Amino acid sequence: MPAQIICGKTISAQVRGRLKEEVEGMRMTDPNFKPGLVVLQVGDRDDSNLYISMKLKAAAEIGINAVHVKLPRTATENEVMCSVMEVNEDSKVHGLIVQLPLDSIHTINTERIINTVAPEKDVDGLTSINAGKLARGDLGDCFIPCTPNGCMELIKQTGVTLAGKKAVVIGRSKIVGAPMHDLLLWNHATVMTCHSKTADLASEVGKADILVTGIGKPEMVRGEWLKDGAVVIDCGINTITDSSRPSGKRVVGDIHYDSAKEKAAFITPVPGGVGPMTVAMLMQRVMELDADENHHKFLFLDEAGFNLAKTRRIGRNLIGQRATVGVPGQCGANITMCAAISEDGVVGRRPRVGSYNAVLLIAFLDELN
Repeated sequence: MPAQIICGKTISAQVRGRLKEEVEGMRMTDPNFKPGLVVLQVGDRDDSNLYISMKLKAAAEIGINAVHVKLPRTATENEVMCSVMEVNEDSKVHGLIVQLPLDSIHTINTERIINTVAPEKDVDGLTSINAGKLARGDLGDCFIPCTPNGCMELIKQTGVTLAGKKAVVIGRSKIVGAPMHDLLLWNHATVMTCHSKTADLASEVGKADILVTGIGKPEMVRGEWLKDGAVVIDCGINTITDSSRPSGKRVVGDIHYDSAKEKAAFITPVPGGVGPMTVAMLMQRVMELDADENHHKFLFLDEAGFNLAKTRRIGRNLIGQRATVGVPGQCGANITMCAAISEDGVVGRRPRVGSYNAVLLIAFLDELN
């Protein structure tokens, strides 16, 4: 029996529709509710322009305020870093995406730029802090890259339980392969990552109950490699020649779809599978950030009731002081400021609060009296 198609277009449309309703509902109770997203681009690559236009369109439909910051190809590494830091400091922006690759005539250290993004605004989940937390299994305390997150949602839609299943991920990129491995692992699958040096790839693929590909090789994985009844998630986006099309080309995935659908139980098409889910998961993450801000504002007071943080800059004198953290709807709890604070202050610090951690986001305190 041919595989059931996991339609990313349909599922992502449902997600986006739900998010739009949530924005409208939030604005009825809080007219100032306005999720903010910035997409920072260097250069003018056609593929980047296409991906950005998809994100901006989705944001506009939902009600997210998305801004496209476009730097010229002459931008230097320092100029790009300054742009990132400006967005970090803008309290109206909840999420920041640095569109890759960076198309500059100058040599730019991409890792350095990515790690300049404030971790709390890193909706792509690419900073070393977020990637490290994901690798350690701290799924509730990090941002997960949108493509792997979308893949997990697609797998969930099949009803297949991951626990105990054998999963194979082909590709080890920081955007798809590596985080996909971590997500499957911490959802209790037994995971193997395959790559260009893997011996007998077909044999390894044949063991997979769950297969996820992200290698950028058109139709490389053949249907005959698959285990009967596998769940197949294809993250590949590749262009091949097709004289029957007016454009002379068409988009395919990493998996040979026609042969794979005869052996798999579930399969994603390309296009229309993972791609739409990536954008939907991005929008969901930005929404969550603004919702968190509006519902978790912290007010820090000393024992006399004096506001310790009326401004964004907090000096060294706070370290070790007793204070009270007030959360709307909850009683205050004594805390001790215990993070190392620079002379200029930092955007966030994590004080001890009884048996749990509370996060003070200084950007929120500007709005508090």
